[in-house]
Amino acid sequence: MITIEKITFPNKIKDFIDFPHELYKGDPNYVPEIYLAQKDLLNPSKHPFYEHSKAQLFLAYKDSKLVGRIAAIKNGAHIKFTGSNDGFFGFFECIEDYEVAKKLFDAATEWVKKEGLTNIIGPTSISTNEIFGWHIDAFDIPPMMSMGYNKPYYSKFAEQYGFAKKVDFYAYYVTSEQVSEKALRVSEAFENRLKTKGITIRPVNMKKFTEEAEKAHVVFNSAWEKNEAFVPMTKNEFMHLCADMKQIMDPELCLVAENEGKIVGFSFSFPDINQVLKDVKKGRLLPTGIFKLLFGRGKINKMRVVVLGVIEGYRKLGIEACFYAKTIKTGRSKGINAAEASLILETNEMMNQALININAQVYKTYRLYQRTV
Repeated sequence: MITIEKITFPNKIKDFIDFPHELYKGDPNYVPEIYLAQKDLLNPSKHPFYEHSKAQLFLAYKDSKLVGRIAAIKNGAHIKFTGSNDGFFGFFECIEDYEVAKKLFDAATEWVKKEGLTNIIGPTSISTNEIFGWHIDAFDIPPMMSMGYNKPYYSKFAEQYGFAKKVDFYAYYVTSEQVSEKALRVSEAFENRLKTKGITIRPVNMKKFTEEAEKAHVVFNSAWEKNEAFVPMTKNEFMHLCADMKQIMDPELCLVAENEGKIVGFSFSFPDINQVLKDVKKGRLLPTGIFKLLFGRGKINKMRVVVLGVIEGYRKLGIEACFYAKTIKTGRSKGINAAEASLILETNEMMNQALININAQVYKTYRLYQRTV
């Protein structure tokens, strides 16, 4: 017998967060999420997402055993920005049993419908500004930091339920050996030309981190506003995210483009801490996991370009190429020999071409699904 239980934070939140550990037990590519970070993300009284939005969590049981989870989400920022009456689902995890998946999808769909919404999109955990999408290929490759990882049968179950593709996003991969040396040399000419226009590229100033983050927030909401699935972040959300990222940030890998004191673009890349986190049991940094993270960072040899954007009016000047080139060169000097750039919207021709130009290749595809309710 399959039953669905509606839970309210903090009741059974530990069960909700920990369920994937058992589900992926023995999978060498699985990386546990940091427990405290997940708890923060799901806490309506703590995370700024809930200042404008709401979510309902569900657990699935089969013969009294925990077998799945899902969240139904009403994203007020999305509704306000797009004018679309969409709801979302996220945090979906499930044993390989379609009947369990169906019950979970039913619960999320019914909740979204009761909220007066007409469509359901997912997975977004909790929004497209966090982990989102299921990868539909490359199941033998571990995820990089802040990227999702899922079972191959999730897409099959979703499609069986009536979900259809909304949009795909690409993850590109390039190694130090593969990267185009010509593209790196050309970027130097671009950077010199940018300087004649008063545009400089520099690392983030950690001594003025709050000020830098506030300026980057404006750029973020401007640079991505025309991208499908984009949702603007409130200042509180963006600053909250930056505070989290600051803990693992290498300022030499986080760059800003500036024109007369105005930030016109930024590129934030991070060492792939998943190479260390995979060995942190159940994502618990305390009491000993924190030491694995601190002492294991020197062994990290990959990085992820998490966000890279330039505001309108400053595009096609070579800023993006300079960001990639400087990040690659800096990474090399730190022993990093490979990088992932993700997630890139499939229709974003300029960003896709910029990555192709440096010999990066699509190695994973992540998909968002949608369905009317």
